[in-house]
Amino acid sequence: MSATRVCALSDLEQDSAVRVEVEGVAIAVVLDAAGEVHAIGDTCTHGDISLAEGFVDGDTLECWAHGSAFSLRTGKPLNLPAYEPVPVFEVTIDGDDVLIDPNVKKDI
Repeated sequence: MSATRVCALSDLEQDSAVRVEVEGVAIAVVLDAAGEVHAIGDTCTHGDISLAEGFVDGDTLECWAHGSAFSLRTGKPLNLPAYEPVPVFEVTIDGDDVLIDPNVKKDI
């Protein structure tokens, strides 16, 4: 499968996340303070909570329900109660298009 357009880069707000779904995979897309776009699995591994509803701080995304923060680069939780990582996906920027292939995960 090839990468799918999930949103426009210009639609993303700095230090916030949006939830998209590609081929049935829920993904949180984040524009960090440095202007880098990240894509990680949208479901917190501690509970069935959308991470896109959480808080972006630097290169982390914090689950609003239980406070676990996940690295946007590796998907690894940085604190309890979560202890399992979420997947991290490759992001391609083509002009103003943000493209993600949910079948291509980043090698961490």
